[in-house]
Amino acid sequence: MSLPLPIPPLRLFEINDQPWFPAPVRGYVQAVLTHFWTWKSPIVQPNTPASLIAQTLQRLLGPRITDYVFVDFCSGAGGPTPSIEQEINHSHITRRKERQQRDNQLQQNGHANGSNSENYGARGVDFVLTDIHPHLAAWTAASKCSENLHFVLSPVDAANCPSDLLSRTSVPEKSKRQFRLFSLAFHHFPDIIAVRILRNTLATSDGFAILELQGRDLGNLFIVLCMWPMLLLGSWYWFWGCWGHLFFTYAVPIVPLVIVFDGLVSCLRTRREGEVMKLIREAVRGDEGGLEGWRFETGGELHTWPTGTMQYFIGIKEDSSGDSR
Repeated sequence: MSLPLPIPPLRLFEINDQPWFPAPVRGYVQAVLTHFWTWKSPIVQPNTPASLIAQTLQRLLGPRITDYVFVDFCSGAGGPTPSIEQEINHSHITRRKERQQRDNQLQQNGHANGSNSENYGARGVDFVLTDIHPHLAAWTAASKCSENLHFVLSPVDAANCPSDLLSRTSVPEKSKRQFRLFSLAFHHFPDIIAVRILRNTLATSDGFAILELQGRDLGNLFIVLCMWPMLLLGSWYWFWGCWGHLFFTYAVPIVPLVIVFDGLVSCLRTRREGEVMKLIREAVRGDEGGLEGWRFETGGELHTWPTGTMQYFIGIKEDSSGDSR
């Protein structure tokens, strides 16, 4: 068990967010963050953090996951979203094949008139990358690997997102429900902007997930401190051939400094369940039916032994029958 810090979330700054921070070095830092989302360390990590997110979404949404298009906000260079998309659609294809086999078996035994598996989300689950500063080169490269990964060319403000956002994308089924993802992003926003984002999300989407790899406790601070020696041990292998990255890791260790400093600050900025709920209530203040039909799921999953925890706060809009809309 991690020891929670008895302090409120602190509005400190992160170096990688600053406009004066050199863009090439920012790219190296983002490469490390993406790597840690999708890399599984032997022994201490049972799954990658991206895989944990995919499993959590599948568990909470069940077969209705195919009803949604997942829109990722503050995507940066892509983050975990391409990996989440691949895992969810791999599981979807596996389930679809199993259902086809079962339907075919029933048909052969005379218990069914035909298979309806062709209608079981044949296209898979679509994901969309967005950002206030689009990373088009990285997104274009990622989207070439999957027909279910898309992006928005123009800047998207998470606090002022239009309900018809999908009309700006190559998603075939633009009338599908929107489920919004904030992966390692929500702690960056001060309360006043976070409230605006939540107000827009509750008004124009059908679900959302706030996902953080850290928490405001001693255990997660310890895991972040361990990242410096981990980078010194592994960067030569992970980023071999990117000599600028290796220079700013070993000769002038700006990359590990920023990763650890920003990681510690992220821990201290991350909101807990009750603090997010307080912002949600503030977002719907004056709107009598603002939370009608919404249910919320919160929790944590261990991503790095012994104390590194993926925190999630998920909202799902349901219809009157209790099913997700």
